[in-house]
Amino acid sequence: MTSLLDPAILFFVFGVLAGALKSNLDIPPAIAKFLSLYLLMALGLKGGFALAQTGIDAQVLASVGLALVMAVLVPALGWQFLRRRVAGFDAAAVAASYGSVSAVTFVTALQVLEAQGLAAPGHMTVAMVLMETPAILMAVVLASTLRHAARPAAVGMALPGSGGTATLALGGGTPGGGVPSLRQVLHESFTDGAHLLLLGSMVIGFLGGERGAQLMQPFTGDLFKGLLAFFLLDMGLLVARHFGAARTQSPVLVAYAAVGPLVHAGIALALAVLVGLPVADAALLMVLSASASYIVVPAVLRHAVPEANPSLYLGLSLGITFPLNILVGIPLYVGAARWALG
Repeated sequence: MTSLLDPAILFFVFGVLAGALKSNLDIPPAIAKFLSLYLLMALGLKGGFALAQTGIDAQVLASVGLALVMAVLVPALGWQFLRRRVAGFDAAAVAASYGSVSAVTFVTALQVLEAQGLAAPGHMTVAMVLMETPAILMAVVLASTLRHAARPAAVGMALPGSGGTATLALGGGTPGGGVPSLRQVLHESFTDGAHLLLLGSMVIGFLGGERGAQLMQPFTGDLFKGLLAFFLLDMGLLVARHFGAARTQSPVLVAYAAVGPLVHAGIALALAVLVGLPVADAALLMVLSASASYIVVPAVLRHAVPEANPSLYLGLSLGITFPLNILVGIPLYVGAARWALG
């Protein structure tokens, strides 16, 4: 209950209510983009500073290793569940969105941990960065497999009036169909502005060390909470706009968006207990496993899997999963980690 009374969370709730009431309250796009870039930069610096202080040991490697396991396991499970219930390309895109992570959810979880007196480990920022890409790669591979599987069905399919010699071309499945190569997708994923800023800031923070942390304290510490609240206000307004798209989805997809993250968090907790991770590491691993990307992955999927419906994977992640994690999920994950490992 205490986390729900956090000013940043309350601003998110206020934004949702304002959006639901059709208020003209609006955050200009340029300011919203600045807030997003600020949070990524501050998060990367804080993670780098903390990692420089703690160093890299067996515990760090275990936490990052489990993060990579979850980054592969979550989209694989999502694909197996969804591929018989929705179109193949949509299943791959949704699985990729839920296999990746939400930086805003992660940042909010850091604030909850700090409020409860749990030190936020810097290496989990590294884990978050590494968890961005595997799901994208899996979606690209699955989409390519679907295109190759569909292509034989088109070969030899005579068009009316063609005399049996013309064939039906598959949009996006041919070399000239505009679908980018795996190399292009990898380049876009790793050079995406948000991803690159987070990674670069983390490296700079690591190199800056303790002195860098002291110099940047006003930027990464004093301003952070207020600007996070401002950003969550904007996110609340954005979530309200996506409620309509989320409500139009099938009950199976809505259930996946609401229950799937709990399942993913439960698997992450089981692995954390098996390995013996600290409470903070386990809680953040659960948060990362339960979150869904609505910025980096959708931007890449729009070009890599153009056959998928963007309103589907974006509406589910932003309209259902994100608000549930912010309001209910994060306190639940932290409490479960404390109960199992505390």
